Amino acid sequence: MDMLLLAKAAILGIVEGLTEFLPVSSTGHLIVAGSLLNFNDEKGKVFEIAIQFAAILAVCWEYRVKVITVVGGLSHDPKARRFASNLLIAFLPAAFLGLLLASSIKAYLFSPVPVALAFILGAFVILWIERRRHPVTVHRVDDMTWQTALKIGFCQAVALIPGTSRSGATIMGGLYFGLSRTAATEFSFFLAIPTLFAATLHELVKYRQLLHGADFELFAVGSLFSFVAAFVTVRALLRYVSRHSFTPFAGYRILFGVMVLITDAMGWVEWSAG
Repeated sequence: MDMLLLAKAAILGIVEGLTEFLPVSSTGHLIVAGSLLNFNDEKGKVFEIAIQFAAILAVCWEYRVKVITVVGGLSHDPKARRFASNLLIAFLPAAFLGLLLASSIKAYLFSPVPVALAFILGAFVILWIERRRHPVTVHRVDDMTWQTALKIGFCQAVALIPGTSRSGATIMGGLYFGLSRTAATEFSFFLAIPTLFAATLHELVKYRQLLHGADFELFAVGSLFSFVAAFVTVRALLRYVSRHSFTPFAGYRILFGVMVLITDAMGWVEWSAG
């Protein structure tokens, strides 16, 4: 296969892995990278499904002990059932609203100005939440109530708006509703598993006619780099949040939002490709 195409796959895999679990919107970054690399056609959409799936697997691997313990304990362990129930409850708002509003969101909000505004508005939300006092009532994800899980689930649903960031919405929502920084970040990781698995399955069905065995090498390279980048990012973010705030990400989001407007005005990035 063309080495240049494989290099593009590696770059996009790294972009996905680095941004999927940070509060910066992986979708926005993939649109920019895909457009600059001329890799945003229909095949590019299927490729994004593959590298997103690889990023999910990185989280599953990092938390494999927890995942295995919960799955194995569903039949007899109340703690495992509670954790699984909280994930399901938090997953439902985005799943329901996504099915209901996906076509409208893509038609009306996936354009430069709404995306840029989502980046910038999200930055100010981060700054506002970080300036608040953080009375912590939930120190571990296992201590969450279903009511808190539902509230965070609605926060995740806000990320259906392009440019918002799923991880950013859930982490900030977790902080607002009393989770510790580590608990909010970890719950965002765990919630990504059912959410992104469902999104991946939906997209696979939607674009199944574009799947070809000839693209296996391309998808394998992108997935490998996405897995490694996501694995490193998850570990680094957990270390980071134990000692720092998310304020730097707010500044980055503002700069990226401005870049969205500039790149669209100059014709450098085809934002409608998203």
